Amino acid sequence: MKGKWNKKPFLFIQAGILGMSVLGLAACGTKETSIAPVVADSGSLTIEEIESKAKKEGKINSLGMPDTWANWGETWADVTKKYTLKHTDTDLSSAEEIAKFESEKGNATADIGDVGISFGPIAEKKGLTLPYKTSYWNEVPKWAKDDNGDWIVGYQGTIAFLTNKKLVKNSPKSWNDILKGNYKVTIGDVQRGAQNQMGVLAAAIAYGGNESNIKPGLDYFAKLAKQGRLSLTDAKPANIEKGEVEVAIVWDFNALSYAEQINRDQFDISIPKEGSVVSGYTTIINKYAKHPYAAMLTREYILSDQGQINLAKGFARPIRDVKLPKEVADKLLPKEQYKNAKPVEDPKAWEKTAATLPQLWQEEVLVNVK
Repeated sequence: MKGKWNKKPFLFIQAGILGMSVLGLAACGTKETSIAPVVADSGSLTIEEIESKAKKEGKINSLGMPDTWANWGETWADVTKKYTLKHTDTDLSSAEEIAKFESEKGNATADIGDVGISFGPIAEKKGLTLPYKTSYWNEVPKWAKDDNGDWIVGYQGTIAFLTNKKLVKNSPKSWNDILKGNYKVTIGDVQRGAQNQMGVLAAAIAYGGNESNIKPGLDYFAKLAKQGRLSLTDAKPANIEKGEVEVAIVWDFNALSYAEQINRDQFDISIPKEGSVVSGYTTIINKYAKHPYAAMLTREYILSDQGQINLAKGFARPIRDVKLPKEVADKLLPKEQYKNAKPVEDPKAWEKTAATLPQLWQEEVLVNVK
């Protein structure tokens, strides 16, 4: 990929992990399944060295990276063929992925997961991540990575409206348009999913809130709930196709993907005019991964030119500035729709807010659902 594969990536592994693992094995003969695999090099490895070790591992097990989300299927096809790895995925929410990492620990069944950006620091603080920066580190915006490579965004999404034109006469283009409507609005499970939580933040920003002040967003959805217009149905293709979703608040890449799967002409997709939030999904490598090098190699491929193009084919905007084929770029929303969409400006503040949001959602919004 334009010479990138010959560069040395940055690999940071705490030396203490190695020492503790070796001591544990020597002292009590601990079984391999009860400790984190030992990643022996605490400096940097070449891509070739990582690739060699990954091929010996022979497997990569992921969470929350199913074939139909952001075109992961094509990336997995490339990774498994190029590096002769076997792959399995278990589709979970961001919160569920971290819970699985934490509950299994040394008996890990998963090597890598894909979570909303607010969940990356949570996994890091819990001591569940294996840092790996990749050779593309300097090309990733500062807001989209932590300091050490515990998490790094692979693709970005912007909160959008998906409207079924068969069910809604006037498609909303703004948050205010929605308030004037008579249709139900689907937000999904705000207590579990990053997409749904970002939908609340986007509404908050549109009405003067920010990462520290989510109240305007909660008030907005409480108003819809009191009107009997808030739907908690999952905005998934099966539900949309059955006519159970009139207007959904989802990532732009999901809106485009779902519409494409069903009938693109049946749907309007727009970024709310007053403002929206740009965020991303980040890979987290399990500190206890049984196949850590395969996980590192997978992250490397995701950030490569082809990996980024694969994601764009699934309508997710690449995190790196990659030249997209015209037929891929033409299927994305026009750039002018994004003029009032901005990345999270205070990630640490949002991290704190996101931690309290599930309870606030229950107390201030769900109690009003009719």
